[in-house]
Amino acid sequence: MQPFHLTATGYNLNYLPQYIAERHGFFRDQGLEVKVTIPTPWDGVLDALADGTADMALGGIWVPSMYRNRVQDYTVFAQIANRSPLALLRRTSCEKFRLADVVGGAVLMKSGGGASVGLFFKMLLRENGIDPRSVDFIQDLDGVMLGNLFQGGMGDFFVTDNLSARAIAARNSDVSIALEMVTQGDVPWSVYYRETGTITPEVLDKQKRFCIGLGKGVDWVLERDAESLRDELAELFPNVPVDVAVEVTNSFRRNGMWTTASIPRKAFDRWQQGLTEARLVKEPLAYESIVNDGPASEAIAAGGAQ
Repeated sequence: MQPFHLTATGYNLNYLPQYIAERHGFFRDQGLEVKVTIPTPWDGVLDALADGTADMALGGIWVPSMYRNRVQDYTVFAQIANRSPLALLRRTSCEKFRLADVVGGAVLMKSGGGASVGLFFKMLLRENGIDPRSVDFIQDLDGVMLGNLFQGGMGDFFVTDNLSARAIAARNSDVSIALEMVTQGDVPWSVYYRETGTITPEVLDKQKRFCIGLGKGVDWVLERDAESLRDELAELFPNVPVDVAVEVTNSFRRNGMWTTASIPRKAFDRWQQGLTEARLVKEPLAYESIVNDGPASEAIAAGGAQ
């Protein structure tokens, strides 16, 4: 059994197929003993890659994108989340929500786990012809703090992860979910990567086997209504009402959160355009300059994610 250390930027429901693959032995079936650590602060994942204690990092592709040709080159070899897991909360209203309703309002956005929340929401505004400068943002605070402040009356909208948004809406009748961003198209939201210069044939082989196990986790989740996963979801996310975890899991299943480990080019290009407009990169990166799809595509051919 080969050790395979994964360092992750967080613990999230959109990583569910990975957790299932760990719990059900899909990685062990591939000869890999996967160990996961979550550093605090989250950017410790880069330190773990640099000192060789981690085989791969899991997080947003915006990090290896903005580091490319500036600080360190990383190569992305797979994805776990194919869509954004965010949701937009608003004060309860009987009126149908339109994205333009945020214009002139104050939007709270958590940022403690990185820049993805603001990057995606502002990209979504631009894609819909809305200038982000027409909205006031409060985004330099912890997500829990902002959630409490929003419920206490601060701001008009709150962008957070879908699981937290549903939990808040379930216990607070004064707010409701205006938009689930899993419905807003493909982006390579959460990906696996490591330093480019450290990749060897042995590393590529382990990445392929990891992708096979991950693919089996994806298939396992997609083949089962989340109602049948209540016990596992309760164990994995003990601080969230299990009914909420079930609802979010089924929403993710329906709306393309989990597909394959392979990163779609169109989704990659869309996200690169968003990163360029946010000035994290000077111009959109070419797919092949940062993504090696070999391990994921080989895993699919070998019977991983179908």
